[in-house]
Amino acid sequence: MNNETEYQSAPAFLNDLSDVQREAVTYNDGPTLIIAGAGSGKTRVLTYKIAYLLHCGIPAARIMALTFTNKAANEMKERISNLVGLKHARYLHMGTFHSVFLKILRLEAEHLGYNKDFTIYDATDTKSLLKNIVKEMGLDEKIYKPAALYDRISRAKNNVISPAQYARDSRQTSLDRKDRLGRMPEIYQMYVTRCRRANAMDFDDLLYYTYLLFDQNPELQRYYQERFDYVLVDEYQDTNPLQDLIIKQLVIRHQHLCVVGDDAQSIYSFRGACIENILQFRTTYPSTKLFKLEENYRSTQNIVNAANSLIWKNRGQIRKEVFSNKEKGEQLHLIDTATDRKEAEYIAETVYRLKRKNTCDYNQMAVLYRTRAQSRALEEAMRAYGIPYIIYGDLSFYQRKEIKDALGYLRLCTNRNDEESLRRIINTPARGLGDTTLTKLWEAARAYDTTVWKVVCNPLQYDVKINKGTQKKLADFASMFQVFDQMRHQLDAYELAKDIIKHSGLGESLLADKDEESLSRYENLQELLNGIHEFVELKKKEGNESATLAEFLAEVSLLTDMDTQEDDQPHITLMTIHAAKGLEFHTVFVAGLEEQIIPSPRSISENDIEEERRLLYVAITRAEKTCYLTYARCRFRNGKSEFATPSRFLSDIDSRYLHNTNKQAFSQEKTSFKGWISDEPVTHTQHKPHTPNKLVSTGQAYQKTEEKKHISVEGLSVGCRVHHKIFGNGTISAIFEENGNIKAEVNFDQQGKKSLLLKFAKLERI
Repeated sequence: MNNETEYQSAPAFLNDLSDVQREAVTYNDGPTLIIAGAGSGKTRVLTYKIAYLLHCGIPAARIMALTFTNKAANEMKERISNLVGLKHARYLHMGTFHSVFLKILRLEAEHLGYNKDFTIYDATDTKSLLKNIVKEMGLDEKIYKPAALYDRISRAKNNVISPAQYARDSRQTSLDRKDRLGRMPEIYQMYVTRCRRANAMDFDDLLYYTYLLFDQNPELQRYYQERFDYVLVDEYQDTNPLQDLIIKQLVIRHQHLCVVGDDAQSIYSFRGACIENILQFRTTYPSTKLFKLEENYRSTQNIVNAANSLIWKNRGQIRKEVFSNKEKGEQLHLIDTATDRKEAEYIAETVYRLKRKNTCDYNQMAVLYRTRAQSRALEEAMRAYGIPYIIYGDLSFYQRKEIKDALGYLRLCTNRNDEESLRRIINTPARGLGDTTLTKLWEAARAYDTTVWKVVCNPLQYDVKINKGTQKKLADFASMFQVFDQMRHQLDAYELAKDIIKHSGLGESLLADKDEESLSRYENLQELLNGIHEFVELKKKEGNESATLAEFLAEVSLLTDMDTQEDDQPHITLMTIHAAKGLEFHTVFVAGLEEQIIPSPRSISENDIEEERRLLYVAITRAEKTCYLTYARCRFRNGKSEFATPSRFLSDIDSRYLHNTNKQAFSQEKTSFKGWISDEPVTHTQHKPHTPNKLVSTGQAYQKTEEKKHISVEGLSVGCRVHHKIFGNGTISAIFEENGNIKAEVNFDQQGKKSLLLKFAKLERI
């Protein structure tokens, strides 16, 4: 295409573009790589490029545009139609990789031995089929779990590995044997065979078979190469090896390929995304023309500069100088809080304050976090301040399956007549009590007008026709709850819940899968326990030394019974950083910026620090005007309080763009962990970020906002030995008055130093 000639008759809509955007849109003579910094108008350039091709006379049917979401494809189609008219845009081959290639597979299915009306299996169908295969092979279902098998098969297909190749891959089969999945090659082969027999493809097959279709049929490949004159790809940094190979198959002859993306926002390796696709694009296509969209139209200068100073620490990148011509704006607010609960309270209080001052509406604010488990404390803080919120792209914490499963056990422990909880958890995790058995139990309960639990405890008395194996499984299930009953009278709500989740097998079953989703669900279970622990500690401070599970469940039932929100009602958005990509907000809070969260433990062990740094870059660049970065010095994890080290990435950000905030409003309660006491969040000045499980000095002494007035109390004195009902024996190290309350610091023999209100502590001198 002669760009000079075309530019002379350029359409008026090109006047909407900057010089570099216009150059990128009008160049179409060879492979094109458009590196688009955050907020630089990537979607606009891709949209206008397609509109420009249509304006130049390229038929819509000869243009293929690939996206990662249907939403993105639909929005682009609408914009293109507005620019050139629906008549010209109607026949574009535009959509997600899977939707576009599905159309080709429907037409060419017979070349693959499929009927054109083949079924598409979703994840549930796939896991169900794998579960049946495991049963038929007589394998242990507790080891060969559908989620883990599905994950391995999916990874194999997206790396173009057939069942036969999989079986010959000594490295992969060695890993399978290590995880006690030695029959994995047979399962993969049987799965493929069964899908073919059922005339079904799963989601990964839509890419896998597209590649095979072209690879095994050169004439067909040549046909589609000639069918599409131009191929355009959005978010190229998110493509996996298989998607990259298919694109090469389509453009290898004419190389009319335009890809748009930002290597600095490549954050989906856990889904198979391969950043090398974009980093090595110019090597793959040597005649590539490179365009860099470097002006950020979204964020203030300080936000852009802070993000730049962070991402420039990455070695693997295509360098660009992103800049903003907007106002300088605020520095990023760096907030140091004593605990994760204080962090959530600070964020909620700030959101509430910004709304009251009319700085911005709830809809213009978002809270971002690395892991889904972090949302629990944030949700509760938002509710405490009466702030409406939604969990974007995810269920509310207490509505997630693993949480509802755990709550089902806790509810049944306190109320055996709760049939819905019984139905939910009697075979979760799987214990061989299938639908047939459950139907018999419920039918017997109705026939004898009794509770299902009574039938479970004595099925033969109610004429339930089951074999001895099933009888034993029911007896074991009932016995487990008898043990829970004994614990209920000996333990507080937290200790009881911890034992229930442990002995029920919920946690163990999730850990056994070893896939990303199961590990995330396991973290959510741990976060539920964290919430129960906080509930118990709060009740103790209120003088209730025996907080019960029933009390906690009552609070949770109110928490989950939320009024339905209309779509147009204002609300703040809570979401993971991964879910936030592509979105923007006036004000953004990025929570939990600590080692072991971001970067995550897995990324550290797998040496994938650069992707974690890109994650924080994505989070910061979601903000238009204001960005808060928060972390806690101590976080409750895995059943105990642990020192939290500020994320190493905070020291990567140039201090010129940070405002260190010391929030005194959150110093009312003294926090005591392992003998270290701080009354006040501290100002961050300098981090030493690579020392795990050790408090990092910030270069400033911890300042107390109120002088402690030491006093004496009748019957108690510094140095005397005392006994506490919960914490056991200890020695008083200080007695003082603070905020109108008389407190004692006690060094307990087993629990370490605690600060207690004497009116509630009920200390006994020994």
